Amino acid sequence: MIRSLFLCAALLLGSGPALAATTLTPVYDRPPAPDFTLTDLDGNQVTLKQFRGQVLVVNFWATWCPPCRKEMPALERGARWLERFNGRVVAINMGEKPEAVRRYLEQQPLQLQILLDPGGRTAGDWGVQGLPVTFVVDPEGRIAYKAIGAREWDDPLLLVPIRALGPDQ
Repeated sequence: MIRSLFLCAALLLGSGPALAATTLTPVYDRPPAPDFTLTDLDGNQVTLKQFRGQVLVVNFWATWCPPCRKEMPALERGARWLERFNGRVVAINMGEKPEAVRRYLEQQPLQLQILLDPGGRTAGDWGVQGLPVTFVVDPEGRIAYKAIGAREWDDPLLLVPIRALGPDQ
């Protein structure tokens, strides 16, 4: 048993920067997530309050951002897995016109809930300074984790801690 623990610790310590791209950064003080009211591609309004009681993954992205584009298929797979546990994912497009997002979705069909932040106001409220950046909001509406940069959102190292925030845990 102790031998296994040392092996795991050695593997984790030896991973260095590679591990950073597969993990979430805890936000220990858990501040309230900034509220938003945004529209989806069909013109429907979506608010942060609609997700109260659920774990919510909020991803900020743009079609011109190569790491954003790269992580989208994994974000889609992670979203499908989280839905089984009452978790949700929203992908907030920062600063682009709906036509640009639609063109991207023609090339890369996704079932993610895409929201539009045309002026970048919501991104500013959330302190977004680069893309992609993702926040995990707990069921009480507080930011529990943050991830700067692309991730493999279908990786259990990310999904299990997110699921553990859920009300049934």
